[in-house]
Amino acid sequence: MLVGEGAGLVNVPRLKGIHYAIESGRLAAESAFRALQRGEVPSRVGALDSYDESLREGALWKELYEVRNMRQAFDKGFLVGGAVASMMTVTKGRMPNGRFPTHPNSAAPLMRTGRASRYPSPDGKYVFDKLSSVFLSNTNHEEDQPVHLQLRDDAIPATINLALYDGPEQRYCPAGVYEFVDGDAGDKAITRPAKRLQINAANCVHCKTCDIKDPLQNIHWVTPEGGGGPNYPNM
Repeated sequence: MLVGEGAGLVNVPRLKGIHYAIESGRLAAESAFRALQRGEVPSRVGALDSYDESLREGALWKELYEVRNMRQAFDKGFLVGGAVASMMTVTKGRMPNGRFPTHPNSAAPLMRTGRASRYPSPDGKYVFDKLSSVFLSNTNHEEDQPVHLQLRDDAIPATINLALYDGPEQRYCPAGVYEFVDGDAGDKAITRPAKRLQINAANCVHCKTCDIKDPLQNIHWVTPEGGGGPNYPNM
């Protein structure tokens, strides 16, 4: 059973989702308990249907139905998206009717631009570097644990991602996990000098952007050993 953000239970315009995660988790637990009480085999198709029914009958489903097309509307641009989003808000999702099409994040086109060069340098006051922000997350991984960020094909980062997309791994990661460094003389990379992808897994804050946004779905996030990761303090 998928619950919370894993099931897409997020109110996009309000940036709300924690209470949906808690409520859907409660409903999932109750559904599982009822199935066990009946002596069900959980793997049987339909054994846990009551979870889906509970979601659809509750207030959670009603709230999310009203904003079901909010994110897709802005694929049409800011002005059109703003007008459509306003119509949804006023009519509580009744207009426009139906469901807008969606696509995987990884299917969205990537473009090479010069915006990164125009971004202001970190000054420690208004703009901060990535590693300083990672430090605030109290991220911790045992240095000798297996790397939990795995490449399905070691050749793709240098030969395709770097050559065609200017290495998106080093840009979309908020923690500086992915870094292109000078490779060995034997590296077979299109770019010169040869580059290789270095994965600084100890910096990972488990946002899973790489698992979702990699253009060729080459990066695979797996559960780290020992429960490592960020430990955000209450401030």
